[in-house]
Amino acid sequence: MNNGPILICYDGSKEADAAIAVAGRLLLSRSVVVLDVAPLMIAEGWAAASSEAPFVDRLAVDNAHARATAGTELAWQVGFEAEPRVDSAIDTWRGVVEVADEIDAAAIVIGSRGLTGLRALLEGSVSRQVEAHTRRPVLVVPATA
Repeated sequence: MNNGPILICYDGSKEADAAIAVAGRLLLSRSVVVLDVAPLMIAEGWAAASSEAPFVDRLAVDNAHARATAGTELAWQVGFEAEPRVDSAIDTWRGVVEVADEIDAAAIVIGSRGLTGLRALLEGSVSRQVEAHTRRPVLVVPATA
């Protein structure tokens, strides 16, 4: 395992809060980066259809920054040396994996909503996609934690 920081994915949900608490109990000897990936709306189809697309993207990034800052404050409360980080991506999992690679994260911590069946298929599972597309250890904290 490398000596890079731990990357904690944070979206403001109770599952993300629980992931920080669990990580604090397990991984306190590391610094962390608290990441919120803003959904990037300016895809070719969206940009052509709406002149509001740049505004929507800016609003998403501003909201992600506020959530990352809130997550960083939670990380400080459990004892981490933490810094906020925001990235934008069309696929959230891709943004997580790219930032983890950029900062050479020792591991990725992510909460899971525990979706199953049709709901999981329709809404997708960021934690499963991150696990499938990274070569780094991933700590998935279940919704019941």
